[in-house]
Amino acid sequence: MEKVDAVVVGAGVVGLAVAQEVSRFFPNVLVIERHAGFGQETSSRNSEVIHAGIYYPKDSLKARTCVEGRALLYEFCLKNNIPHKRLGKLIVANTPAEIKKLEELFKAGLDNGVSDLELIDEKKIRKLEPNIRAKAAIYSPSTGIIDTHSFMQALSWFIKKNQATIAYNTELIRINPKKHGFEITVRDTREGDFVFLTRILINSAGLNSDKISALAGLDKPEYKIKYCKGDYFRLKTNKSKFVYHLVYPVPLPQAGGLGIHVTLDLIGSVRLGPDDEYVDKIFYDVDSNKAGDFCKSAKEILPFIDSLDLEPDIAGIRPKLQGPNEDFRDFIIKDEKDQGLFGLINLIGIESPGLTASLSIARSVKDLLKNYA
Repeated sequence: MEKVDAVVVGAGVVGLAVAQEVSRFFPNVLVIERHAGFGQETSSRNSEVIHAGIYYPKDSLKARTCVEGRALLYEFCLKNNIPHKRLGKLIVANTPAEIKKLEELFKAGLDNGVSDLELIDEKKIRKLEPNIRAKAAIYSPSTGIIDTHSFMQALSWFIKKNQATIAYNTELIRINPKKHGFEITVRDTREGDFVFLTRILINSAGLNSDKISALAGLDKPEYKIKYCKGDYFRLKTNKSKFVYHLVYPVPLPQAGGLGIHVTLDLIGSVRLGPDDEYVDKIFYDVDSNKAGDFCKSAKEILPFIDSLDLEPDIAGIRPKLQGPNEDFRDFIIKDEKDQGLFGLINLIGIESPGLTASLSIARSVKDLLKNYA
């Protein structure tokens, strides 16, 4: 029976980042991906923002990996000519309650080690963004955007350079824990089923990460993934030229995400979204009837738009651990040796800021694997 050192399940941005790191230290690494290419789900359906690390509780994995990952990601982009821009972001407030929340968020960002934040007034806002409506804002100059496809393409190149293999159209269908690893069965859509052994199994399956964990015998309620769908709309007129930075509202406690925000892409087009809708199945249709609601929400910040300026864009689904109105849940980055599953590394609930944090998460996995080297 064929043997490998490590299998990474999932070729999204986190799985690829992990694989390129692990393949530097283990000679025989295999990435399996059920789709025909990398990043077909959450990794290609998001805002493509490099986050600073403001929003997350102090000492959480989300905070630590975001702050560390941001620095690593900018360094990677510069070294490997990955298209990106350090645009800066404004988190804006208009009401006294929003301004109070803004001040709390500012302190949280500083506590997380985001040292370049500024709390700015309306006069400074006008210099940065003369066309938006805001009384106060946090200015985050180190927030940016990235061409995620180019980033994943570079990661896949490094994986192959490290003599590792990426198997597309290949689905993990069975896991049989053994004394020194795992016997796994995969199904290739063209060539049928294959069975082989691996010492290490890294679950980076995103929307299906709870199901992969269950295949290994860990069907835990706290690992259950909730699908949170977010639609985006794009400004279809030349009004994109009126926005120069990423612009976010102060996040509301009851929201599933950061609120409908304003992002730019690398060619200067403006996109609004995502909203938050918990769903029972994966689908990517954008409801064009939401244009009015999106416009109403965004108009509080962008007074110059109307619903006729918006056209449906993309939708994405975030693999959340918390459901509607539930408290914060952190990333799960865990060696399951305490469950008797030596060599199983679970990465579950890796939603935002997963893109920003990806290279830091990869280092965390490498550290967990030191006992298996």
